[in-house]
Amino acid sequence: MGHFDRLQLVGRITYYLGWISLLFGGLVHLNIARTLFVTLSLSKRNLFEVSVVLFVICMASELRALAVGGSRVSAGVGKREIAA
Repeated sequence: MGHFDRLQLVGRITYYLGWISLLFGGLVHLNIARTLFVTLSLSKRNLFEVSVVLFVICMASELRALAVGGSRVSAGVGKREIAA
């Protein structure tokens, strides 16, 4: 597994974890399963902060993967021009 693939995997995992934490925050807001999250010491604000952090990590890893992928493409084009 290359660097590019690992960055995309991290982006994908953090993206889905961010949505899951937002969903849990919505459940707490609607007073569904509140006792579960109170016993875990998670409030709505904590769940929201976790989701924001996960989305920031997701965006950073995706942008980094695009930058790595872009340099890979440009390097490949340069080699073709030199070979021609």
